[in-house]
Parts: sequence; C-alpha cells; structure tokens
Amino acid sequence: MTVIFSKACELGLQAVLFLSIKKEKVIFNAEEVSNELKVPKEFVSKVLQILTNSGIVGSKKGKSGGFYLAKSPANIRLIDIVEAIDGLEVFKSCVLGFHGCSSEKPCPVHDKWGKLRDEAFKMLSEETLEQLKEKTIQKITSL
Repeated sequence: MTVIFSKACELGLQAVLFLSIKKEKVIFNAEEVSNELKVPKEFVSKVLQILTNSGIVGSKKGKSGGFYLAKSPANIRLIDIVEAIDGLEVFKSCVLGFHGCSSEKPCPVHDKWGKLRDEAFKMLSEETLEQLKEKTIQKITSL
C-alpha cells in the first residue's frame, strides 16, 4: 500500500537501489531490471527515463543500450530520487489535503503529521545508496 509516494516513485527507489548494488557503469536494459524487480517493463522504462532526465541514471541508446547509475551511490540520497519523480510537495502540504492548513489553522492531524513528515524527510535526506548497499542486496536477492 502506498502511503506517501506514488507507485512510480516506489519503483524508482527500487530500480536505483538495484542499480546501486551492481558494478559501476554496467548497463542493464529495462527488461533485466523488470525481471529482477518483478514489475512491468514499460513501467520500468518510463521511470528510468524520468531518472535519466534528472541526472541520477544514465542511459545508452542502441541494441546494447540500457541504464546505469550516473553518479556514485555515495552521492545519491533517497530524497534525490523522490524529488525527481514525485517532487517534495508531500513534505510541505497537508496530509488530509486541506488548503490553508498551517500552525495557525491546523487540520485535525497537523501536529502529528508534521513530526512524521519531518522525520521522513530527514531520513530520506541522510540515507545514501552506498549506506543501504548490504540491506539492498539482501532484499533484491529475496525477490
């Protein structure tokens, strides 16, 4: 169940984590990523193209083309992927969708959501792909 991020963002996080555990500049086509993550190839292609436009993922065209990490895993934070696909609005807006929700005019869950939102943003901003490498390997191999 998606709570905060779109399905595209979830897939983007998974795909970039997958690429981060492979050797640098090794190219994987969308079908290979799709098979590893058990998601439709077309969806993988679309999301990886968004990440290519943002500079997180690189691509090579042609018969032997595909996708690879454009930066070192130590230089990619989870928040970079979230921002590229979903943007950062979820960390600024009311979780219940009320317009004008603020500290002065809070929604029913404003204070509780604010704390959770800030913690989530902090965690995503601090975690790099390099830091998550071992846990990613364990998770990807269990799919």
